[in-house]
Amino acid sequence: MMATVPSTLPPAPCRLRRHRHGRGRRRPQRGIALPVMLIMLAVMLVSSIYLLKSSTSTTMTAANLAYDSALSKSADAGLHAGFAYLRSVANRSDLLVNQPAQGYVATLTPTWTVSNAAFWLGATTLPANPVTGDQVQYVIHRMCTFAGPYNSNNNRCRTTSARPNSQAPQPFGTSLALGGPKFLQQPQLHYVVTARINGARGANVVTQAVVLKGP
Repeated sequence: MMATVPSTLPPAPCRLRRHRHGRGRRRPQRGIALPVMLIMLAVMLVSSIYLLKSSTSTTMTAANLAYDSALSKSADAGLHAGFAYLRSVANRSDLLVNQPAQGYVATLTPTWTVSNAAFWLGATTLPANPVTGDQVQYVIHRMCTFAGPYNSNNNRCRTTSARPNSQAPQPFGTSLALGGPKFLQQPQLHYVVTARINGARGANVVTQAVVLKGP
């Protein structure tokens, strides 16, 4: 039978881990999710407002272009009326003087533009459109300095050779040069027909056409 010999070694130290569950100082929160989300919401809000304004502006621009196109087509009625009158004149001597009833003026001051009130003196107005109520006004100008024959003294008119291949001392296309051009045949005079229309929305469309006609 063996006897138990008591150990002479010191007991091993007992290591206990203590977890402190006290009310110690907490670290401050440093999350950045909330500021980032606020910035993203602000960017999305600004972008949506910009897209809304852009789409509205595009729609308005397209509508205005369509409205101007419709007015331009309506103003063409004045050009057709002026051309029809010049074509139907039987007595060429009627074009030597003004014809107020037809909106015809035998002269045109070179410095006048469509923005001058004097430019529209002698113009005539077509009947109003029964649907839209728009009215077209047109005037026909003979591009001469004075009334009367185009080849009279001191009268200067815009002229063009009747035919491109006609033989003349002045080549075709040089009739507007300085000096008195001479043609073997009677040249063609320039008549400018100007029409305008004032739309209901405040739009103002002006169109012009040049008609060549012999004296």
